[in-house]
Amino acid sequence: MRILKMQAKFLEVFLESLDKFGALYGPKQKDGVLSYDRLNDISDLVLTDEHPMIPIKKLFHPMQFTMMHFDETGFKPDYSVIEKRVVLGVHPCEIHSLLKLDKVFLRDPADPYYAGLRDSTAIIGFSCLPLENHLCLSTDTDIIQEGFDLFFVKLEGFYLVWIGSSLGYDMIHEREDFFEENVSHDDIREYVEWRKKRNSMFKKSFPADNMPDIMDLNHDSEIWDYFGNKCLSCGQCSMACPTCNCYNVTDVLEVTNDTVGHRNRQWDSCMFVDYSLVAGNHNFRAARADRLRLWYGHKLKSWGVDYGLPGCVGCGRCVDSCPVDINILTISEALTSKEVPNQ
Repeated sequence: MRILKMQAKFLEVFLESLDKFGALYGPKQKDGVLSYDRLNDISDLVLTDEHPMIPIKKLFHPMQFTMMHFDETGFKPDYSVIEKRVVLGVHPCEIHSLLKLDKVFLRDPADPYYAGLRDSTAIIGFSCLPLENHLCLSTDTDIIQEGFDLFFVKLEGFYLVWIGSSLGYDMIHEREDFFEENVSHDDIREYVEWRKKRNSMFKKSFPADNMPDIMDLNHDSEIWDYFGNKCLSCGQCSMACPTCNCYNVTDVLEVTNDTVGHRNRQWDSCMFVDYSLVAGNHNFRAARADRLRLWYGHKLKSWGVDYGLPGCVGCGRCVDSCPVDINILTISEALTSKEVPNQ
């Protein structure tokens, strides 16, 4: 992997030039909320330490789209959701989340919609400094070494730029005059100091490495009932989590012809009461406590068993989004102490 240097004054012009490689996307303010969206102008891009409310999965595992159209003769896949894109301003934990989603959607047989969006999208990563609820140091997702085409670390007046793919090299070649090959010892020293300073800024943590065993030890704990009584089953945790990937599929028939229609796909959540409802009106997880245990068991244990990595990337969105304070911090603290929080 090659590392170059670029003066900060060249950043906006360089990023704007990347539209040659696809439509530009990135964090922007939309109705007062930071959101990954298409950039009509590079000035719309917001490079900040804050995460967009909804994670980058929305660009690869869309909230809702049409999969195919059908009639009595057969079906035709609809790949109109796929386009050439360059996504700017992606934080390390978000890139880690895509690598985790790859393990779900690209395993044989690969999901053609997700695979098409991944193949047609370039990732331009940017460093960030931890805010109040960022937990990526606990999950070892604060640094990324793969999964990007270019990655920018902001230092004093300049960026160090990691090239992560052949496409990244092509992008650099578009404006070679912006980049310097000689990274000095002073630059390296500044990067090392930046890493130390950034690590010291984390305010919260949880024992991610210990959680698989802790989950086993607490399978029947009264803690699940306590949090289950608080839970609203709103599904907000699933929507905000970068690695939640459940979806539902529905067929929509035309009103005037019930042999013609289209098949839609939309996000779903195992926190919804009807998620585990099956024929005969039996619900495997009718109790909110059971659904919570499933959700956190998936994030903190079973994902690691299946894929070798925990399901949590430490973005802290569950801490920010849950209206009744059920999140990776409150759950792990309660399970570790084996104490029901004060009611």
